[in-house]
Amino acid sequence: MDPVIIVGAGPVGLALSLALAAQGVPSVVLDEGTGKEEPRPARSVVLRADMAAMVERLGCTTLRDEGVRWIGWRGMRRRQEARRITLDLGLGGTEEWSESPDAPASPAAPLHIPQHALARGLRDAISRQKLIRLVTDSRLDTIEQDRDGVVAHTRDPAGTWWRGSHLVGCDGARSTVRKLLGIRFPGRTAVERHAVAALRTELPWPGEALLHRQPPWRGAAEEITARPLPDGVWRIDWLLPPRGDLVTPDALVARIRETLAGWCDGVTPPYELIDTGVHTLHHRLARRWRVDRVLLAGDAAHLLGAVGTQGLDEGLRDVDNLAWKLAHTWHHGGSDRLLDSYQSERRTAVATRLRAADQSLPVLRGGGGLRTYLPGAARGHDALLTDGHVGRGPLGAPPAYPHSPLAPPYTEGQTPVGTPAGAPVEDVRVTAPDGTTVRLRDRLGQGRLLVLLVAPGTGVWDRRHWQSAGVMPRLEEAVQALPVKAEVLVTEAYPGAAAHTVLLVRPDGHLVASFSGVRPEELYAAADATRGGPAGEGAPAEEAAAVSVESDRTADMH
Repeated sequence: MDPVIIVGAGPVGLALSLALAAQGVPSVVLDEGTGKEEPRPARSVVLRADMAAMVERLGCTTLRDEGVRWIGWRGMRRRQEARRITLDLGLGGTEEWSESPDAPASPAAPLHIPQHALARGLRDAISRQKLIRLVTDSRLDTIEQDRDGVVAHTRDPAGTWWRGSHLVGCDGARSTVRKLLGIRFPGRTAVERHAVAALRTELPWPGEALLHRQPPWRGAAEEITARPLPDGVWRIDWLLPPRGDLVTPDALVARIRETLAGWCDGVTPPYELIDTGVHTLHHRLARRWRVDRVLLAGDAAHLLGAVGTQGLDEGLRDVDNLAWKLAHTWHHGGSDRLLDSYQSERRTAVATRLRAADQSLPVLRGGGGLRTYLPGAARGHDALLTDGHVGRGPLGAPPAYPHSPLAPPYTEGQTPVGTPAGAPVEDVRVTAPDGTTVRLRDRLGQGRLLVLLVAPGTGVWDRRHWQSAGVMPRLEEAVQALPVKAEVLVTEAYPGAAAHTVLLVRPDGHLVASFSGVRPEELYAAADATRGGPAGEGAPAEEAAAVSVESDRTADMH
């Protein structure tokens, strides 16, 4: 069968090729550039803990070597510390719930890394993969589709035609794929502008990120953010007026010296200026993310990044959502509903994030009240911004898909747990089929459903004893009969779950449903719904029309 064609070799396109390869799907990555990354420390990215874990699962080693997880988040207003949060350096803080259920766990520490280091790590992982072909100096100019696949033409020295099963445009904000499909990309231009500098120095908060609002010194920006990188390097962002004067080198150096002196008791400490830039943020959302066998992901589908939202993090969530659906379609000929659910789930989630950012901008930037009530706004502007930066609340929390077209109908056997249906599951410790104890997150991204049994006390028994005891034989038999490949895992406990609760989890870590005990027929129906029904089955016409209308309505808000 033909490979998947991926247009664009930024982090999203590279990650998608690796995610597909992990599920046995070959791909061709068309890179318009030369394949070399220009080192730009001032162009860094922040990944939430779950997306950093996903990238590490794909084989990217630079996250550990060239990224840093913040140990804390500090907020200041004028001369006073407004808040300080200790961040969990694990992957999600999922142990604390069992020890102190009344005390909320600390937010998981985001990971901060230069984008060139992330891209280099992904390219190194690709070099070890036989299923990925990375082609440089290949500029797309034509796409043609038929019922069996996609043909793409690139302007390169040979003028090559490429044949693929599907094509995914990961080619950025000026996406050629999106333009060739004639998809509109409405939204707002220059929502925020930041002057940016990467410099090596010592600040009073080693390892902590800082958000300083309304600094007290003359000429200061309304908002300054400092985020640590390895080797004593900091990225500092100064919020600029949306349409202000150009930032000259002299003006930027003056900002650096005034800011460092303001943070260091009036004395500018020694510093080494490494890189500078001006970062302009736009908010846009493509009207459609799928046209038959061609799909969009990352900046080709959406642009966001104001008030703490993270554009690349959302692009990697596109990858996490799309890869297992494309892989199932490639191997088994999935239904239209399965690929349609990518647009339905991800576009809705990004639109919600954009709407939250757009609604909070007037009050956070001094332009008036919220157009509608935004959860979390009552806790204050600083708390709202903090949530966006550390990955909580409407601006930062991982998305849930409660109204997914893949959600199974409710049955009497379903029982609630601490995770709502459609939300990401907790990263609890589980026992794998080979008897090893791992994190649940380690078993994701392999193209199979996870069936998690809550069985207190199994940790003290050897696997060969409990494997054939209690409900396990019946559960194993039920999983073997499922219409898609699945893996049985066992955990001692799960938040809000009673003993013998069975959780069905998607390959991207979102909860499908939870059942009280082993219920083979209901488990089968939920697994069948998760794959979108049998191959060749499409969404009902009225459902597809509703999705289209809701998509257009959401897009018009931007």
